[in-house]
Formats: sequence, structure tokens, C-alpha cells
Amino acid sequence: QVQLVESGGGLVQAGGSLRLSCAASGRTFSRKSRGWLRQAPGKEREFVAAISRNGKTYYRDTVKGRFTVSRDNAKNTVDLQMNSLSPEDRAVYYCAADTDNSPPYDIWGQGTQVTVSS
Repeated sequence: QVQLVESGGGLVQAGGSLRLSCAASGRTFSRKSRGWLRQAPGKEREFVAAISRNGKTYYRDTVKGRFTVSRDNAKNTVDLQMNSLSPEDRAVYYCAADTDNSPPYDIWGQGTQVTVSS
């Protein structure tokens, strides 16, 4: 069974940091694009960051300079380092994979909650 599982979410004060990790099983994603998305209460799911099969990274404007996405192909994992967190970053964060190297993502994790207090 192909599965993605996020971890590392929690409660942090504004200005703090969290590191999310996504473990994959059932197949290798070493040559697949990987991404992070989030969904805040009452809002649509939105793109946060991505890393291509070639290691190129992409970020939404509001997280540039604060978030860093990375991957470890040997472990089949992708991480999201989040610094300088603000209450606006509060959301459920999901990792995803693009199995055919073409949008949209077609495999998703269950999500991990990130809460940022003022």
C-alpha cells in the first residue's frame, strides 16, 4: 500500500520554529516531485512548498525566507523546516507526491496540525 505519513506538528509560539517530516512507504519517490500544502479552518487548501525530482525548490510568497523544503531520497522522506512562524501559519499541513511528474499531486498524507499562538 502506498502511503505518506506526516509528523512534527504541534503548538508553538509566534516567532518559533517547527520541522515537519513526511515518510513514504509502498514505493520509492526519489524521482518524483514532492510538496507541502496546508488548509486553515474555513479556507481552501493552498500550496506551501515543493521540491522537484531534480532538487529545485518552490515556495508560496508568504513563506519565502522562512520555510525550507528538503528531501532525503535514501530515506524516501521530505521535510519542511518552518521558522518565524506566525498565527497566519496555523493550519493542517499535508505532504503530497506527484507520481507522474505532472500536476496535480495524486498521493496525499493524512495531515499534521500546526498551531501558532500569539
